[in-house]
Amino acid sequence: MSEAALERQIRPIYDALDHGSNKSAINACNKVLKKYTSNTLVKALKALALTRSQKVEEALVLCDEILATVVTDDSTLSVMTHVLKGLARNSDMVAMFDNAFKQQPQSEELGAQTFFAHVRTGNWKSCQQVATRMHKQFQEDRYVYWAVTGAILQANDLGTPPNIRTLLYKLAHRHVTSCPTPSYLAVDRFHLHLLILQELQLWDEANTLLESDIGKSICSASLVCNETRREIWRKRGLYKDEGERAQEKIKNKDRNWLEFVSVIDAAFASVQGPDVSEEGKSECSENVARTRGFLNEIAELDGSNNRSASLALLELEKNAFSHGISSDESTLVHSMENYFSQFGDKACCFEDLRPCVDLGADAKSRWISFLASQEPSFATTGDLQRVINVRKLQRISLTALELSTDKESQLVSIYIEEYMAGLELGSSLPVTELQPADDLAILVGHGFVSLWTMTKDESYLYNAAVVLEFALTKSRMSFQIRLLLVRIYRLLGASSLALDHYRAINIKQVQNDTLSHFLLTRALTFSLSATGDLTYPSECIESSQIYVSNSQDVGFFTLLCFRDSNPLQIPEFVSFDDRLENSLQRDVVKLEHVRMRMTHEPINSDLIDMELIELKFVFDRFHHDNRDFGMLPNYQPACQPSLNDQTLMFGNSTGQGWLWYFLKIYIRAFQHASDLDDIVEEKLLIGDRPKKSPEPEVQLPLRERLAIRKPEEAAELTADELQLMEWATAVSDWLEPYHDYTRPPPAVVLAEANKQNELRTGLPLRGVDLKALNGDAHANGHSKKDEEAPPVKEPPQLVAQFFEHMHARFVQLQQSQCLPSDLLHVATLTQEAFLLFAVESHRFKTASVVKIYKLGALVQSLKDILLKTMSNDLLKMGEVAGSAERRKSFVESCKPITDFPKLHHDFVLNIAKNVGESRKKVLEGVGKGMVKICANYGQ
Repeated sequence: MSEAALERQIRPIYDALDHGSNKSAINACNKVLKKYTSNTLVKALKALALTRSQKVEEALVLCDEILATVVTDDSTLSVMTHVLKGLARNSDMVAMFDNAFKQQPQSEELGAQTFFAHVRTGNWKSCQQVATRMHKQFQEDRYVYWAVTGAILQANDLGTPPNIRTLLYKLAHRHVTSCPTPSYLAVDRFHLHLLILQELQLWDEANTLLESDIGKSICSASLVCNETRREIWRKRGLYKDEGERAQEKIKNKDRNWLEFVSVIDAAFASVQGPDVSEEGKSECSENVARTRGFLNEIAELDGSNNRSASLALLELEKNAFSHGISSDESTLVHSMENYFSQFGDKACCFEDLRPCVDLGADAKSRWISFLASQEPSFATTGDLQRVINVRKLQRISLTALELSTDKESQLVSIYIEEYMAGLELGSSLPVTELQPADDLAILVGHGFVSLWTMTKDESYLYNAAVVLEFALTKSRMSFQIRLLLVRIYRLLGASSLALDHYRAINIKQVQNDTLSHFLLTRALTFSLSATGDLTYPSECIESSQIYVSNSQDVGFFTLLCFRDSNPLQIPEFVSFDDRLENSLQRDVVKLEHVRMRMTHEPINSDLIDMELIELKFVFDRFHHDNRDFGMLPNYQPACQPSLNDQTLMFGNSTGQGWLWYFLKIYIRAFQHASDLDDIVEEKLLIGDRPKKSPEPEVQLPLRERLAIRKPEEAAELTADELQLMEWATAVSDWLEPYHDYTRPPPAVVLAEANKQNELRTGLPLRGVDLKALNGDAHANGHSKKDEEAPPVKEPPQLVAQFFEHMHARFVQLQQSQCLPSDLLHVATLTQEAFLLFAVESHRFKTASVVKIYKLGALVQSLKDILLKTMSNDLLKMGEVAGSAERRKSFVESCKPITDFPKLHHDFVLNIAKNVGESRKKVLEGVGKGMVKICANYGQ
């Protein structure tokens, strides 16, 4: 049949795949393969349809058939790329393109596809080698810079030793200098050349490049090249030269802040370093005086149109005092007063002055007096902003002696009064606009949180919630107010309200990685998964979609950069991809999802095996902490913890240490309950393993890593979580000998997996030779072992008394009138321990195992460990939380703010009702979930 006729038969396959009709695509492929049994393109299309239909074993067989031949046609290679990516077989994809390029070394397109295949897998060494070969073969300059970029990315890899890193940069330098086309013909290539020279400290060559006419022209037009030039000059110690050049640019109306930084650095060049002579200080004093005069001239020239020179004066005076050039802070305070007088009506004024407010007693007294002399006015938005800046600056300047509940209450009343007055200026704004007085409402929240921190009286949190909820009726788009409410409602145990505000922020794209910690940190505390409410698990899955799209989008843009000869952005894309792929928050959310999944789904071998493999991958990663805590504004006094620290639930966040500890708990429990050992896992795992962290600790055997305990990691856990960790370790140590004794050998496990796969697909397991293992594949299930069973020991005291201890802890917290979140924390940790015990004892619930291995006495010991359910107490608390009495108490607690007409009784009562219903929902939900879990897994 002709190619045209074959194309007509293949077209329906493509159409079916495009429309998601995988079954139709498979049938169409089978029809064509009857006539063309060896057509690799049709086989590849069938493999793609099978992969999308989750028929992995059948797809693997077809992949092996195709990869056994050398595929060179573009269509088949393109389809196989999608198939192998779907199966996570990146190494096979690379080998496929390598073989194709070796078969047709004259094909430039195949060479490029081979290079891109290595880019997708992050194999930068191979990228550099393939690009070098392509340059020799096709003599195109862009391939030189492909090789340069590959060498730089390999050098920047965490696993590259320092000496090899230097060699790779030298290799990149040789590629650039040997290229027939000079680097200065393209800005991106010129910048890449500068970065290489900077890394190798080839200052003379860099100077030659920068001082050339074309170099000066590029730096004058490119900010990024000019910034690199500035860094090179500083590393060469040319502070004065750079300062003189910057002064000339400033005189010519250039107001780039980096130029002002260069002027300031030049003024203090003589006092850089540990040993500073008196001559250096004298010279610096003269330089500071000259620079002060220069900046004053520019500031007078610019007036209020540009604040760069005035801000530089502040920086100059602050550095002069810190370096000991000036012993009198009065000059700094004078500059601060002038700056506030000129720019106090701008929102940036507070952040500009904040670094300068750490003053001595006399200077601080003068500064506070100046702020107090500012008369509040609400005539214009500029006047309102000046009032806001005064309140912020006064607040952060408060000392520990000045702070008291009376002082904070007085400040809160002032903030509310001024907020209500400031609302008049935004009365005509559309609902999508922010109110100019929003920061005053946030200051109210700061004040009430501070009062709660000092007194532990949750009524102050009620007041904060009411004022902030009112502020949202005027400024519903304020994400800062909503984030603060998320924190407050989590403290109060009103988790559904926290979720509503978090969703109202409308988090997008990478913000799911940087901001999801506000909601999903210790989300198990509020999860109702045990009762079938999958709200929080769904939120975990939704927030994790960014990582799936990232792996596709960033790879695509990286390839575009290579194609378009834009090497400058490639390291940035690669770094972005690495930070998201190995995000700490990603794996914290993953672990939270596992914790919640166990409360909802039956604990069986499928769940245990799947989560064991995935958590071991997580345990091997090097993590980047991308969480953004700075989105929550902080105007608390310097003598207090930040607002972020004050509103953290249980006083700390879930960082690397918390993740490590809980991974060790779950990996060890799943290891004991699973029949997968390293041999079985290697045989059954489909696709490539993720890249391991180069950290020395990660190279240790898994058993040793699971036993490591570090104080700095334990510091991220609450006292109750530490108790859970100690209990889990004791349980694992107690039951480990029995798990090791009863676990079937690899051949038995693989034989059973092979049997199940044949029943499901009609095909044996790929790549598993049962006879080659140990001749034991004929074994059917468990069999007696030659060695004696380990003697049955009584459970350790910590294990036996853990649940009684947690119940006593729960009762103690009840009596202390703590926040609901604290009670829920203890309850859900107790529930989690019960589920972990169910995992640890999962193997011993099979009667045949108990009989064969004579473990009757052990099983009897397990039955003696019971959960002291807290469900009744939680259900009673839920009823109280939603009662009319509690709403009345809430309203009475808000009397300090109901004197303001807009914060009337009905508004406060509505907030009280919402908080009460939200608390009732989570308390009753957790209580009912504990009852259900006890019924499912009770001994």
